Amino acid sequence: MDVTGSRTQPNEFARHLFARLPARYDRLAEILSLGQNRRWRAAMVDHVTPSAPRLVLDVATGPAGVARLLAQRTSARVIGIDLSEAMLHEGVANIARCELGTRISLLLGRGEQLPFADASFDALTFTYLLRYVSDPAATIVELTRVVKPGGPIASMEFAVPTAPWWRIAWWGYTRIVLPLAGWLTGGRAWFDVGRFLGPSISSHYRRYPLDWHVAAWEQAGIEHVGTQSMSLGGGLVMWGRRGS
Repeated sequence: MDVTGSRTQPNEFARHLFARLPARYDRLAEILSLGQNRRWRAAMVDHVTPSAPRLVLDVATGPAGVARLLAQRTSARVIGIDLSEAMLHEGVANIARCELGTRISLLLGRGEQLPFADASFDALTFTYLLRYVSDPAATIVELTRVVKPGGPIASMEFAVPTAPWWRIAWWGYTRIVLPLAGWLTGGRAWFDVGRFLGPSISSHYRRYPLDWHVAAWEQAGIEHVGTQSMSLGGGLVMWGRRGS
């Protein structure tokens, strides 16, 4: 796999990377994250539910895991958008199994260019997105654009631990254990993802450290930005509200 494509053509790289994964994405994501993916989702959604939104946009929805959680924990109508048709097909099946079809709609599209008018949504979530776009700062501006003033915005992403010993353990897990575990549980497709993730996460935070993320959110017009390090630094949940 040519991981340089993640920098030169990030959208196409993401489509190719995840094309073979949808059918077992949720289960394998839990296995390979040592059960932490579900905790991170819940922590992110915790920053949206108190606002009692009526319409929520979930960007990079994949097989609709976060969209389903939003629909289960609020009375909102949820729109999920993703650039992978294969992921969205799996999302449709997942929604049907949960009998949430009347509350969740899925659309094909890009987080960098959302097909919605300004201030269309009461709240917005996005997951594992910024490593797959060419201009993260512009993408954050675009995400903010479609949220109503005062509406909550929340995200979750992988991160690199800051404590030296945990960083060493994380490096060993992402470079050795994760690719091997991916191969054993999901075959070549998940081996490719496991091999890609560690270097991708490290590269992203070298270019865009946490302070950059906070500043980018604030420059996009998001106020009261907060961050929470998850799972000894392996995950990051961020939240804030669009300013008036």
